[in-house]
Amino acid sequence: MEDRWLSINEICKYLGISNDTVYRWIDRHSMPAHRVGRLWKFKKNQVDAWIEAGGARAESTKDDAGKDSKR
Repeated sequence: MEDRWLSINEICKYLGISNDTVYRWIDRHSMPAHRVGRLWKFKKNQVDAWIEAGGARAESTKDDAGKDSKR
């Protein structure tokens, strides 16, 4: 089994999400990511475990609440 570090583009493709979503999850939801110089790197098994544990679950934040109230 391959156990290598994935780039931001690779993790986005794997999860089917945008770069902006990944950066938001790192900042707001403590997505498991490791900074290597200027680059973010990810271990697929750590990200999978984080998602399965509910780490990507949508939580109400000030920004999200403001968006919801405008609908």
